[in-house]
Amino acid sequence: MTTTPQTAIVTGSTSGIGAATARALAAAGVTVVVTGRDRTRGDALAGEIGGIFVPADLGGTYAGLRSFAAAARDALGGRVDILVNNAGVYPVTATADLPDAELDRMLAINVRAPHVLVAELAPAMAERGHGSIVNIGSWMSRVGVPFGAGYTASKAAIEQYTRTWAAEYGPRGVRVNTVAPGITLTPGNEYAQDAVDAQAKATPAGVPVKPEQVAAMVAFVVSDAASGINGATLDVDGGLTATRLVW
Repeated sequence: MTTTPQTAIVTGSTSGIGAATARALAAAGVTVVVTGRDRTRGDALAGEIGGIFVPADLGGTYAGLRSFAAAARDALGGRVDILVNNAGVYPVTATADLPDAELDRMLAINVRAPHVLVAELAPAMAERGHGSIVNIGSWMSRVGVPFGAGYTASKAAIEQYTRTWAAEYGPRGVRVNTVAPGITLTPGNEYAQDAVDAQAKATPAGVPVKPEQVAAMVAFVVSDAASGINGATLDVDGGLTATRLVW
């Protein structure tokens, strides 16, 4: 990190990859706004890492997203140096069976929320001449995966946002990158641990990715050591993307 104290917002950070990322950034000296809908978990994590919990429903209205951005920025003293767009939902269902409301909510959280938060926070980063945005993508964005059409499309959109925002804000000192996890065991899919383990065995690593491994990449890519990295997608997938998964 830089010698100047840094501040960060990590969306969807009350569990899983988001919580691991909040811990990793805090360990590097960053003051972190923890976000989510579960106040009990959010307050607990914020207390653990010396951060601040700001509740957020990223599937809500545009006005709600902008109010959250303002509240999080104010909680950090008016300056956000790092934004990690981690929050996401993955409805596992056939395309024809996905309810309209579920599709709308998924796109709102996975695509609309990052767009609005970047629109609200990146201009100030650019005005200061520095900042880092990390979008959490997925190995699924570049392959066909059954029963996940909307989710995989949303993660492909995130990768394109990364490239576009790097072009838009990069000349003014803001770096934007995607960190794309592979098959990762999180609280959200522990119910299917046998299936996760079986899929991961087909990768060179042979085991699922840990949230802490993804978080370590995020902490690296927002640091000065990664100052030459912008507009990139960095895979943390045990070799899955390079070799492809054998189902």
